[in-house]
Amino acid sequence: MAAFSAVVLALITFWLHRRLVRATRMPAPWSSVTDVALLLLWVLAVVGAASGSLLDPRWVRAPAFVGMTWLAVIFYLFLGLSVIGLVSFAVRIVRRLGRAEPNESFDRRRLTAMRIATALVVVVSLGTVAYGLVEAARLRVVDVDITLPRLPSQFDGMRIAVISDLHVGPSRGAAFTQRVVDQVNAQRPDLIVIAGDLLDGTIHYVADDLKPLADLSAPLGVFGISGNHEFYADDGGRWLDVWDRLGIHTLRNQRVTIERGGAAIDLAGIQDYTAPDPYEPDLPAALAGRDPNRFVLLLAHQPRQAIEAWDLGVDLQISGHTHGGQMWPIRYLVTLQQPSLQGLDRVGNTVLYTTRGAGAWGPPVRVAAPPEITLIKTMSG
Repeated sequence: MAAFSAVVLALITFWLHRRLVRATRMPAPWSSVTDVALLLLWVLAVVGAASGSLLDPRWVRAPAFVGMTWLAVIFYLFLGLSVIGLVSFAVRIVRRLGRAEPNESFDRRRLTAMRIATALVVVVSLGTVAYGLVEAARLRVVDVDITLPRLPSQFDGMRIAVISDLHVGPSRGAAFTQRVVDQVNAQRPDLIVIAGDLLDGTIHYVADDLKPLADLSAPLGVFGISGNHEFYADDGGRWLDVWDRLGIHTLRNQRVTIERGGAAIDLAGIQDYTAPDPYEPDLPAALAGRDPNRFVLLLAHQPRQAIEAWDLGVDLQISGHTHGGQMWPIRYLVTLQQPSLQGLDRVGNTVLYTTRGAGAWGPPVRVAAPPEITLIKTMSG
């Protein structure tokens, strides 16, 4: 995988050389400076891609952070330079169809326009990513009130803290995890739930970055489920074993009873939608044998798992996964796959809350999708 990433990034770097240097006929010595910078950033991006799985992030986190940030710049450069390329191609087609004669003055104006447009794309891309770095670092607690018709009155005012999508490893480590834990504990929630994707990397390299989670505390318990990233670089089952040792009660297609004031609700949790054999999600198994008249809260990493939840009578599902799109305009692609992008929604009779999550996957950047720790207050209605 690392070799594949290196090749893909090399091809992208060559394309950037063509668009930034060759297409604009960048003069020396700036052309050489730009090419050296592109080569160095390619190396840092490769380091970032290998961190957590092949490289110990404790030793390469700083260069990995720069390399992963560069991936965000590449994303916006690609969008902007692609538009310039399409416009330039359209102009050439129109001139050919119009049988326009070669015109040196027109070519000079076209080159000047391309240089100005390219410089503008570079400035906007860098500025957008700089803003995204600041936005991603501004972790906040989002308060959400949810009225639930079948919820017992004894659970009125129950406060549920939702942690999701930390993605510690390449760009962020134990200090970030501790910051999340401190902010969650400061809210004094009644229940803490973890909706998956806590990591990017192997147990050998990244497990220590999750140790602060052992400090999480809530009267009704701390529960967690897998996300898709738990299965990417290592065995997802072994990752959940690590969570259990940290005091997180993992739900692996399972259900537990939560009691409060003499009343009870079911808390169920299933594996991620894409979890491989033998960890496939099995909601019917998680709900088997339960009292259908009892309120059930489901933890499922991906919002699209709410479709099955609705069929099986789930009252409330809490999910993550989407990051709210993380970097605009990716949000419009997310909605093609998921029934909800962020926030409070409904799938049939199932209330769905999708948190944007606290961290960021890949680039430590968020644009128009701020990070969040969610604090849900439940009300019977």
